[in-house]
Amino acid sequence: MKKTMWIPITITAIIGVSLLIYSFKRSDIETPDYKVVKTLGDVEIREYPKMVVAQTSLPSNSFENSGSNGFRTIAGYIFGGNQGNQKIAMTAPVVMNMGDSATMYFVMPKQYQKEQLPTPNSPSVKIIEEAPKTLAVIKYGGFSSDNEIKRYCKKLEDTLTQNHIQWKGGFMYMGYNAPWDVVNRRNEVAVEIITIH
Repeated sequence: MKKTMWIPITITAIIGVSLLIYSFKRSDIETPDYKVVKTLGDVEIREYPKMVVAQTSLPSNSFENSGSNGFRTIAGYIFGGNQGNQKIAMTAPVVMNMGDSATMYFVMPKQYQKEQLPTPNSPSVKIIEEAPKTLAVIKYGGFSSDNEIKRYCKKLEDTLTQNHIQWKGGFMYMGYNAPWDVVNRRNEVAVEIITIH
């Protein structure tokens, strides 16, 4: 009896993981538009337009301790965990704001205005509009960890300080790959800037 109960659960899990893999593997996966306005060595200064995002709060700003749970919470929303049981296309990157009040969000596909998106079933997911902003961004490959993220945040901070560029708010991590992708991984850390010289 117990064994037969696990069969549909296992099948459902396999289908869910397969959908997630498919979403990440598609070559046409949507990413936000941005304009590079300046380059400082490894650092790009990018202008981003306003974006609608599905966001959840995290218990800590540790990527290793909170990243997976945050990802699952928002993935639940786009895979039908909403009042319309509507599937919403996966986009990249997944963004983790690592300030005092840590959050994680997925950018919603460009076709949606905020009011067109279904209401999340989970009270932990909020649909909000991010204002246009200018970010300083540095890329790196491989797998991320708290130490790697801190290392690149420090590198980004040093470059901005050397170039007399002020920033505001906390740093953020942007991940472009599924956890099981092994090659061609793309990670970024970024921070919003308020002056460019």
